[in-house]
Amino acid sequence: MTDTGSLLAEVVGPEHVLTEGSVPAEYGHDESLTAVARAPAYVVRPATAAEVSGVVAVAAAQRIPVTARGSGTGLCGACVPHADGIVLSFERMDRVLEIDTANHVAVVQPGVTLAELDRQTASSGLCYPVRPGGQSASVGGTIATNAGGMHAVRHGVTRHHVLGVEAVLASGEIVRSGGKFVKTSTGYDLTQLLVGSEGTLALVTEAVLRLKPRAGHSATVLAPFATAGEISQAVPRLLAGGLDPLALEYVDMLTMAATTAERDLALGIPEQVRRTSLGYLVVVLEERSAERLEADVEGLGEQLLTLGAADVYVLPAAAARRLIEARERAFWAAKAAGADEVVDIVVPRASLPRLLAEADVIARDSGSVITGCGHAGDGNVHLAVFQPDEDLRDSVLRRLFRAGTALGGAISGEHGIGTAKKRYFLDLEDPAKVELMRRIKHAFDPDGILNPDVLFD
Repeated sequence: MTDTGSLLAEVVGPEHVLTEGSVPAEYGHDESLTAVARAPAYVVRPATAAEVSGVVAVAAAQRIPVTARGSGTGLCGACVPHADGIVLSFERMDRVLEIDTANHVAVVQPGVTLAELDRQTASSGLCYPVRPGGQSASVGGTIATNAGGMHAVRHGVTRHHVLGVEAVLASGEIVRSGGKFVKTSTGYDLTQLLVGSEGTLALVTEAVLRLKPRAGHSATVLAPFATAGEISQAVPRLLAGGLDPLALEYVDMLTMAATTAERDLALGIPEQVRRTSLGYLVVVLEERSAERLEADVEGLGEQLLTLGAADVYVLPAAAARRLIEARERAFWAAKAAGADEVVDIVVPRASLPRLLAEADVIARDSGSVITGCGHAGDGNVHLAVFQPDEDLRDSVLRRLFRAGTALGGAISGEHGIGTAKKRYFLDLEDPAKVELMRRIKHAFDPDGILNPDVLFD
């Protein structure tokens, strides 16, 4: 073992240090469709914040790049390591440390998965409401990207639920910010600065998460529409009428066909309706009482028909569960279908029709296929781009991102920038803002060892 390997082994134990030749392939990539996998020099698996601190101190002394890794479910190459670097895997820091029912919070380590957190909060009648596309994602990874998901229309995104963190700085120092309280006016809010920073500022080793009560009753309503524009126009009207859905999702015809085929899911929609519907609205309602839920579903059905839906289907519980699971797996369905890239542009929700119309124009101009689904309730659309020519695809992505930002939106709503979208971010973002971000990065990490080449060159 090299001198560096020996120093790392002193911190975490030799059995928790993997070196070149013994590093499994999964540590070199995430789920990005375009980021090139790269094996690191070392994989280190600490069990405590003190061990994380010790690993980072070794890296800082030798200026070795450090890439944090949770479950590896990211979509933008943010956890692809440097060939001479360290992957700091949080797989051993995977415990729910406390579920505080009095304060409605959970204290967790970064490697715990959303599925495990959901399992452990169930008996308390509480839940962590952030639901990105996969429950195998780690809490630390979702904090790094400020993950959102289908429940964001009601509950918001990750940053709305992270109340406090313990984190290791690039120097190896351990700091705490926030706590079991929902408001503070005490200096800079370092907690929120770390949320969404993609491992470039500090490594979160513990998080205090806000929990919500679980509702006992839910219903899923599926409404086919003749055009995507009708769906986009229906969404603000539904919300303006007082609808408070748990999820409000848009799925185009091709994506619905792909996701239901992958899951072998029959929804009971007549063939004539399927042939004439270019998109679907999926609405999940949740209430504490069955009576209130029944009234809400009835009112929603009437509204949807008034807004142009071809029909309204209240799905049986088993079919509803499988449809939501299929929607959550839309990225993997697109990947299986041969998509060359998947993006998650976000715009003000009233601007979704214009973005989708522009996407159609870009597809026709470039000879590409662009299909999509998204969180219609918060303006975050996920577009699968089928264009194998790399130069043409670059042009398509650039035009899509430019269209989104021109509408007052952003390149990514929840996937992050990583390495895959970095060149678009640097080209299209306000240079003054980028320079400010660079100065913040330098203040936290003057030697640039934390996830270098993510966000910035």
